[in-house]
Amino acid sequence: MTRDEALEELKIRLSDKYMLQHSIVSEAIMREFALYYHDDIDTWGMAGLLHDIDYERTINNPMLHGVIGADILENLDVDPTIVYCVRAHNDSLEIPRNRKIDKVLFLSDPISDLIIKSASKLPNKKISDVYAEEILKMLSEQELVGDAGYDKMKHLDELSLTLEKFIEISVKAMQRVPEEYLYAE
Repeated sequence: MTRDEALEELKIRLSDKYMLQHSIVSEAIMREFALYYHDDIDTWGMAGLLHDIDYERTINNPMLHGVIGADILENLDVDPTIVYCVRAHNDSLEIPRNRKIDKVLFLSDPISDLIIKSASKLPNKKISDVYAEEILKMLSEQELVGDAGYDKMKHLDELSLTLEKFIEISVKAMQRVPEEYLYAE
C-alpha cells in the first residue's frame, strides 16, 4: 500500500479533522524516530499514519481500538509489522511491545497531543514555534496531560531515551509537517 492509498483509506474512515491531523502528525513522529534508529522510514511512517484508522468505530468501545484497526489493515494486506504495531498501541490490550516501532508508536500518542496543545496556547498557534522546554513544562503540570499520557512517559526507559530527547525529536518531526495539516485550535 502506498502512502497516498493509506491516506485515502484513513480519510474514508476518519471524518474528524483533529483525528486526521493526529494521524499525520503521528506519521511524522514515527518517520523521525525511524531515522533516529536507522530503521525503515516508510514502515514506521505508515504505522503512525494508520494507527487510529478504527478510532471512530471504536470510540465507544476502547477495548476494541487497535483490534479492529489491525483487522482493517490485514484486510487491506498491510505489512504485518504495521498490523502488530497498531494492535499493540492500545495499552488496555496488554499486547507486548517488544520492538522499538511498537514502543515509539505507543509513546507518540500523548506527545503529539501535548505539542498541539502547546501550540494552541501561542498567539499564532503555530507548531513551528513550539519548543521542547514548553512540553516539558506541560508534563510537569500533570493535570494538563492527564494520567494516561503522564503514565505512558514512564515507558521511555524501554527506548533508552531521556524525556527531553524524546520530546526534542517529536517536536522536530511535527515542525516538518506542512501547515495545511496542522490545526492548533
